[in-house]
Amino acid sequence: MPVEKLRNRIQGAIDRRLDPVTRVLARLGVRPSQITVAGTLICLTGAGLVLADRLVLAGAVWLAGSALDLVDGALARNQGQVTAGGAFLDSTLDRISEGALFVAITYHFAQGGDALAAAFTAIALLGALLVSYTRARAEALGANCKVGIITRAERVVLLGLGLCFGLIEPAVYLLAALSAVSVAQRVHHSLRELGANP
Repeated sequence: MPVEKLRNRIQGAIDRRLDPVTRVLARLGVRPSQITVAGTLICLTGAGLVLADRLVLAGAVWLAGSALDLVDGALARNQGQVTAGGAFLDSTLDRISEGALFVAITYHFAQGGDALAAAFTAIALLGALLVSYTRARAEALGANCKVGIITRAERVVLLGLGLCFGLIEPAVYLLAALSAVSVAQRVHHSLRELGANP
């Protein structure tokens, strides 16, 4: 089964599980954008905890804040409030929260004198941005670009678990490698979709 189809199945299963929660939130008048902003603030708190060298707590907070990224989308679909503005806000704040965490991890390694890990964290951040950018640019040009071995969801899990279990350095190396592969996959796929010679 292609990775994107598996992701769609998982997303559908998560939406069904979140349906009771989103119904309650809808009755309370909570808007998807409020959930998006709350999740971002929690994720930024996680980045701050990395700077304070509280890595396990940072991982837990990061995963909790990122989980709200599932809720805002499900709430928007439940309320019929899926809008271009909401998608733009969600994507922008995702990049901010993820970038802040990568910067905090880079600082953590730099403070510990681990230049190689700090450099690879910067590479992983660049890879994360390029994975998102290649899809956004390709789709703006009319291509369908959901391919790739790793997306934000997998990055969130790897970063969170890496922090929680003291494995952030290998997690960063793995993210750098998988992001490079994903960028290559998306570039190749998009060039074929857009009629260029890959």
